[in-house]
Amino acid sequence: MSLPQPPARAAEFGRDAQIVCDNLVRIYQTGSIEVQALQGLDLLVNAGEMVAVVGASGSGKSTLLSILAGIDAPTAGRARVGEADLLTMSRADRVRYRRHTVGFVRQQTASNLIPYLTSREVIEMPMAAARRPARERRARADELLAALDVTDCADRRPGQMSGGQQQRVAIAVAMANEPRVLFADEPTGELDTATSAGVFEALRHVNREFGVTVVVVTHDPEVSGQVERTVAIRDGRTSSEVLRRTETSSNGDTHVIAEEYAVMDRAGRVQIPREYREALDLTRRVRLALEADHVTIHPDPS
Repeated sequence: MSLPQPPARAAEFGRDAQIVCDNLVRIYQTGSIEVQALQGLDLLVNAGEMVAVVGASGSGKSTLLSILAGIDAPTAGRARVGEADLLTMSRADRVRYRRHTVGFVRQQTASNLIPYLTSREVIEMPMAAARRPARERRARADELLAALDVTDCADRRPGQMSGGQQQRVAIAVAMANEPRVLFADEPTGELDTATSAGVFEALRHVNREFGVTVVVVTHDPEVSGQVERTVAIRDGRTSSEVLRRTETSSNGDTHVIAEEYAVMDRAGRVQIPREYREALDLTRRVRLALEADHVTIHPDPS
């Protein structure tokens, strides 16, 4: 007689993804006031993707980036980048993680570079900290300077470069130790439109050329429109995603198709946009109806 088989285990959420946030929570305590910056956020990013994370001030996007970059620690939930569990890492683990697994580009160019060091010197610094040989450091710095089109800035200090050149060098610094993931926090926030386009093209180039996963936090709709996937955060949770694809018509013309989706988290929660709620007077309670191939939402008539 055959024994009953145990039920199949459900696949782990995000098992094959490079970045996994599962019911992620971050709470800050300020005196007697408790601020919940992330309220059960779910997010998956696959290896090699280039993703823009957008949201209003206070939405939680910068908190999310700080956690993923190893700068801050989550309060609860699960956060993983590659094999690194960001909830259980020790201080020494975090140093190794920031040195080898991820790179980080800040909005303020002055925070990315050192005033008295040349571009080549500042690119070589992370490699020196990782104890890489001088010859390797020099070769890698030259490779990155060429890839980011700032070879002519190799012996210049920050004060001798434009804002766009400074940010390209900052990307090179973040890429020095060959990270698998590159995070950028408002990398074009201090630049004009033309310069911003150049810096964003540099991010796309390292994504394609080096196969690094890139996550950009921005409030700039022009920037978010240049990636195939944009994730919006509202009130500490992912609220929607825009997926873009390029199609070629029968006459050979190409055009971009963008489709917006609401995000359902693992608890089944969906954020309904404010304009929808206001248009239908959706307030505290709504009625749901399961149809053959969709769900309808009706306002409470009472």
